[in-house]
Amino acid sequence: MVDYTVHSRKDRKKILKYLGIDSKEDIFDFLPGKIRDPVINIPEGLDERSLRKKLEAIGSQNNPVSGLSSFLGGGAYDHYVPAVVEYITSISQFFTAYTPYQAEISQGTLEYIFEFQSLICQLTGMDISNASTYDGASSLAEAVLMASRINGRKKVVMPVTINPQYRDTVKSYVYGLDMDIREVGYKDGVTDLSSLEKEIDENTSAVLIQNPNYFGCYEEVFKIKKIMEAYPDCLYIICVNPLSLALIKPPSEYGADIVVGDGQVFGNTLSMGGPYLGFFSARQKYLRQLPGRIVGKTIDAGGKDAYVLTFQTREQHIRKKKATSNICSNHSLNALACTAYLLYKGEKGLKSTATACIKKAAYFADRLKETTHFKKAFKNNSFNELVVTSDLDMDDVLGRLKKEKILGGIRLGQYYPELADSMLVSFTEVNTWGEIDRYLDILKGI
Repeated sequence: MVDYTVHSRKDRKKILKYLGIDSKEDIFDFLPGKIRDPVINIPEGLDERSLRKKLEAIGSQNNPVSGLSSFLGGGAYDHYVPAVVEYITSISQFFTAYTPYQAEISQGTLEYIFEFQSLICQLTGMDISNASTYDGASSLAEAVLMASRINGRKKVVMPVTINPQYRDTVKSYVYGLDMDIREVGYKDGVTDLSSLEKEIDENTSAVLIQNPNYFGCYEEVFKIKKIMEAYPDCLYIICVNPLSLALIKPPSEYGADIVVGDGQVFGNTLSMGGPYLGFFSARQKYLRQLPGRIVGKTIDAGGKDAYVLTFQTREQHIRKKKATSNICSNHSLNALACTAYLLYKGEKGLKSTATACIKKAAYFADRLKETTHFKKAFKNNSFNELVVTSDLDMDDVLGRLKKEKILGGIRLGQYYPELADSMLVSFTEVNTWGEIDRYLDILKGI
């Protein structure tokens, strides 16, 4: 056994005498021998070259994805990441510091976090932003908890047009807190306003809207805000794909109180599902209820610019009762990739990328009319995703596409039973026109 706590021999004798035993091993006498002293079959150690070969052999068993055309989306998107982003994130001073705990000595890290916060505020039109969170789902859940702290209410209205995984995360976060989650249905791909209006009352803490929503459709965000005007203390929480904000009005212009989402689309690869980064922005008056940490800019004793952690509202930094979050400080390296991407692309670059996504989705939707068994499920305009429905078995359709090395989309029946014959198809600038035409030609032949 190993002594992890540094005690002198004299100290250990005193402890054993107090416990009435002769040795520290006697502490575990009550355990059966097979549990206390298990036989662990660990092979002999390998040298570096042999270990590399063994790991490569194990890795080769994974299903290869090279050569596949992917039209998957639903919250994680395959965008092109410029080489400059990987170069910047690979700088050792950044790469080894996943999140800064002794932050004031990391001026470079604090500076880019400050820039990240500023860029998020520019995109969303909001006053303040934190340094990032785990991902978009946890950002939305944290927003629900924040709204309840602000107005002391427990009822939340959440349309089913929000990403199903995000909705599950919200429910997990509020489990045990006596929160009342009211889910609202949809009509033609967007939130059913009449049902929404019936659910909102003086006890409602917040209304959650995803725009564009999980189906890729634009929600009637201005009309929803109009409905909410009768309840001024109810908070309006908007979850967005931040790339869409390059072309559509920011949430601040339709009265959002809190704006959240996932920044994976900016400079972060799919990476087998993570890690990603959530962004979290809000109005100035809610500053002290924001989860996570916030970097501020000041002047040091020498008159130079200096960056500091202005707020750290975790239980490790302040009294637990007053802590606003137990999330990670921030996904610093992912936020750096996001910042580098945004600064590299600029306003024109973002608009160009967003426009490419819209054009390709629109082209696919228009040519879908040439097929016999497939059609666009909803009439509403969409951003980079659309729901395709069919009179054929969707599992069979996706299976045929996969044989042709095309990941056709996300089957929606697992989340929406009424859409068992539908799939969510996503487009980014990475999808070539040739790939899209080939996809459509296969659908025409089915």
